[in-house]
Amino acid sequence: MADNSKKIKIDFEQKLNVLTQNLKNTVSTNTNEWTIKGFIDSYKNIFPISQDTKIISKLLEIHLFSNFLDFAKENDFELVLAEKQNWYPDISFVSKSDEKIKFALDIKTTYRLSENPKICNGFTLGSHGEYFTNQNSTKNIQFPYKDYLGHYVLGIIYDRNILEKTEETNTYTIENLQNIPSVISNFEFFVQEKWKIASDKSGSGNTANIGSITNIDDILSGKGVFSKIGETFFNEYWQNYGKIIIENKKITNIKDYLKFKGKTEEWISKNIS
Repeated sequence: MADNSKKIKIDFEQKLNVLTQNLKNTVSTNTNEWTIKGFIDSYKNIFPISQDTKIISKLLEIHLFSNFLDFAKENDFELVLAEKQNWYPDISFVSKSDEKIKFALDIKTTYRLSENPKICNGFTLGSHGEYFTNQNSTKNIQFPYKDYLGHYVLGIIYDRNILEKTEETNTYTIENLQNIPSVISNFEFFVQEKWKIASDKSGSGNTANIGSITNIDDILSGKGVFSKIGETFFNEYWQNYGKIIIENKKITNIKDYLKFKGKTEEWISKNIS
């Protein structure tokens, strides 16, 4: 399989891109509004959705789940969900004909910044902790990291709609469903290998998460910090993030890391934006 792994990976990525191109129709109206309007109770009262990003992310994941099931079935994969909530990845696709063929898919959502719609809020790309540092580890991961032929992000970028306070707190009925405002709109879907859209900064405060870049054009084009220097440097850098100390200072940026690796200023300038 080793000789064919590149071909298998390219084929999977192409099929995943086809899937992604059709997902907008699943979640969006012809006016680019989210088709999900709220929560309904047993009395048929409908309550608007909060703009909490965690709630939106989970609902989008649920909304799209049948598409992922169909994708797995059509391409002879077993769809394996993360066994626990905080495990990586969200979905593992395992070939039914050869269980050594596995792909990791994380579903990530983020919103455009209102002050600059070319920039998004960013997202995390998984941990750089135990399972990433020791890629044989099974801690907090469905299968060992090294067992996956590719690690992909299926991303969703959207606008957050500004709602009046009454719109956020109203209770609606089925009869006035169309009057319920959508909390998000203008979806953009993409698929990228996660190393291609990674930054060199931690993604969430003190937790050991890899951060993404935030320029939307660069995300869609896969032009992250490591895009020119490759996945090997991505792995090395994040496996050693904050662990190397030079002159009493931890290395937490890619330029310092590359200097530590012996790269010249000219080489770094050419390969790191």
